[in-house]
Amino acid sequence: MKQQVAREHGVGLVGPIRARSTRQSRKGTVFPREAFAIDWDKKTVTCPQGTVTSRWASPPSLAPYITASFTVADCRNCPMKTSCTRTDARTVAFMPRDLHDIQSESRTEQQTQEWLSRYSLRAAIESTISEFVNGHGMRQCRYRSHSKAHVQHVLTAIAVNLERIDVHLPTAPTRQPRTPTALQNFLDWQRIPRPRSWRIATHPAG
Repeated sequence: MKQQVAREHGVGLVGPIRARSTRQSRKGTVFPREAFAIDWDKKTVTCPQGTVTSRWASPPSLAPYITASFTVADCRNCPMKTSCTRTDARTVAFMPRDLHDIQSESRTEQQTQEWLSRYSLRAAIESTISEFVNGHGMRQCRYRSHSKAHVQHVLTAIAVNLERIDVHLPTAPTRQPRTPTALQNFLDWQRIPRPRSWRIATHPAG
């Protein structure tokens, strides 16, 4: 059930969840979001000091977030205010219940050796994905229709394989220049530029 919910909301089950980047998460002296107890049935949030929120809302947004806000009166006289927020009142934002549970479980699971072993399979392909995107412009299709786009993908994959094979091939020996013909000598004598196919061989004019 949770995997189905994750797919519907675009939550990946293979990749790691992004590390917390809020000020509260970076500083050990500040209460992080996890320090607040959520009561999903009553739609309330309790802070570490025991104060309960009075506001629960789901503002319109592309991301399905819920915000629970404390009032100024709740936070003004709190002895732990400096360890909680720099504003007049603290607001806690979190995902809906199903996604919140998935996120919490995933953060715990991605610390295990089993998860790290499974993720190593994806980590090995990241360089190939980067090569396709940055080296061959695979973020955009050059053709319309599914069949033509598939041809582009196949040809690009062949090109990447050829590039990788070329890296392991021995260096080609240096080609020895051919002896200039009488016509080439004549062109050099008259200082007439040679065609491109003749420029491999060099011979002093005269």
